[in-house]
Amino acid sequence: MKKTAAWLVKYALEQLNVKFTFGIPGVHNTEIYDELAKSSQIEPILVTHEGYGAFMADAVSRSSESIGTLVIVPAAGATHAASGIGEAFLDGIPMLVICGGVRSDSQFQYQLHDMDQHKMLEPITKKTYKVENHQAVVATIFDAYKVANEGEPGPVFVEIPVNLQLDKGEVDELLTFTPSLPVKNNNIDIALVEAAKLLAKAKNPAIFVGWGGVEAIAHTETIADLLCAPVATTLQGLSAFSAKHPLHTGMGFGPAAVPAATNAFKNCDCLLAIGTRFAEIATGSFGVDVPENLIHIDINKQVFNANYPAKVAIEGDASLVLACLVEKLKQENIIEKPIESITSAIKQDKQSYLDEWLQHDSQQRVNPALFFQQLRQQLDDDAYVIADDGNHTFLTAELMPCYQAKHFFSPTDFNCMGYAIPAVIGAKLANQDNQVVGIIGDGAFLMSQTELFTAAHLNIGAIFTIFNDGELAQISQAQQTPYNKKTCTVLPNVKFEAIAQASGCQYLRIDSNDDIDEKIAQALNYAKNKVPVVLDVNIDYSKKTRFTQGIIATNLKRMKLPTKVRMISRALWRRV
Repeated sequence: MKKTAAWLVKYALEQLNVKFTFGIPGVHNTEIYDELAKSSQIEPILVTHEGYGAFMADAVSRSSESIGTLVIVPAAGATHAASGIGEAFLDGIPMLVICGGVRSDSQFQYQLHDMDQHKMLEPITKKTYKVENHQAVVATIFDAYKVANEGEPGPVFVEIPVNLQLDKGEVDELLTFTPSLPVKNNNIDIALVEAAKLLAKAKNPAIFVGWGGVEAIAHTETIADLLCAPVATTLQGLSAFSAKHPLHTGMGFGPAAVPAATNAFKNCDCLLAIGTRFAEIATGSFGVDVPENLIHIDINKQVFNANYPAKVAIEGDASLVLACLVEKLKQENIIEKPIESITSAIKQDKQSYLDEWLQHDSQQRVNPALFFQQLRQQLDDDAYVIADDGNHTFLTAELMPCYQAKHFFSPTDFNCMGYAIPAVIGAKLANQDNQVVGIIGDGAFLMSQTELFTAAHLNIGAIFTIFNDGELAQISQAQQTPYNKKTCTVLPNVKFEAIAQASGCQYLRIDSNDDIDEKIAQALNYAKNKVPVVLDVNIDYSKKTRFTQGIIATNLKRMKLPTKVRMISRALWRRV
């Protein structure tokens, strides 16, 4: 049979159960878009910028079983999308990037958009492909999907030259896609036995779980219950353990963590780490103390011993490994723990920290703890909350409980501002029956606010919350402490209401604590009726999060003495 590559791309994506593609049509991919328009399964979404399309695709992958997919033009489309591709790469999120390519049969040099995209994208993708003929189109896309999802997930890039899209070519057969199942590592039995013995004998075991454990939440809860072990999460893994569980302590466990976690992990003598790299944010700028008995489970063996030495390292899918570990633990004589005193201390520490925030004088601005308390009360348990990058990220992590797996996420290791507006759109498209709320700093909001036009056009019933203080707050606070000066962190005076109205979104403003309850209810009602809402919050950032306080101290401690003296002296001199 003879088919165009454009038709074959549509066929392959339908086989992979892709629901949405994101991107902008151009000279080198219009044939693909024409075929996608004929699909009864796939809806191609026009975005205002390919980078934001990549964030939408990222959110689809994080919040659903479908892989987030881009369809972009070469060169400028690829460079624009690179930020979103890089975010997915460092955060371990599968993504399929289908890109047009210049003619592969041309006799001419210097074609439009002619550049080596593969060399550019090599550092931020798991693999790149260039399709050479029609026969290879479907098989290549299937292989790209497999690579994107196997091991530690990540983005893959497939270039389809435009001449293959335009012209028909011979295809022997149409392959059908068969999903592969996770493969159990059969060489880990000895390590599992050792891990079970260490955990069973520990007086104060604890669990630290990242995004790599988000699919294994039920097994993690079983292990926590067996061991009476407190559980902390990374920022990215915030949804990998329910905040409703009495052994949940919060994000992190060192000096940059909330008190419940810091106290519960203080005397930890055996740490079970699941699906985490012990990266900078997860460790509060490498400020945690990890016990000698570290059991590290991860699908990527390269993370073992990178920052903290593991007594036992187990490579494998967290769901499969933890299921086996549960069985091994049940065979051990586990030291009994005072479960009631452990959970009671966690509960008391959580309440004390919340009270500390609620008692803070917000000076006619909105108290973050009160905002999150009332937001949590009004949201469904299965609502998605997506935070952008900034001070609001850590306020959300510390003050907004998450109850279900995958229902909170944020740009983490790549740490890209401008993520949340498009990610909210992607998450809502993939989960149309769930409430979706973005928590977005005013600086991050300005980066990707053009996608509000996309939200209004698609009737995205979601809430885009601006934490508005007129500054790039996280960096502004980081400048103020060591420098006593702010440089390039004060934002221009922006009329957010005008932006919302121009885009076709509803605008609501929360000026003070008295407005919180009513305005959240109004926003949720608009969203329920498929109206996107910009919720502008006059936020109080005067009280620092535990994370901010912790990393300032940790970073100062790690500096060389001359640098430390210079930093402190400069701050003191400017204060005087």
